[in-house]
Amino acid sequence: MMYMDGNDQYRAENPGPPPVMTVNQEEGSAMAIVGWTSVAVGIAAVGLYVGRELRARYKFNHRTQYDFFSHAGDSVCAADYGTGI
Repeated sequence: MMYMDGNDQYRAENPGPPPVMTVNQEEGSAMAIVGWTSVAVGIAAVGLYVGRELRARYKFNHRTQYDFFSHAGDSVCAADYGTGI
């Protein structure tokens, strides 16, 4: 198997046992992964919130005159409106 550094053997430039990670290194890397994941989720949440606000403002600013009188002239009685009749 050819490795990225061009050697055919594992760690051919520095023979010996592979380095062993200590408990502190493992905990630190796990905490870094959790930290970066929470940052990514926070950025996504802010992006969704800002996008929703921008869309709501766009829709509000592009209203038509008919949006103010959406039920003007309807022949439906107010008591029957929205009951599925």
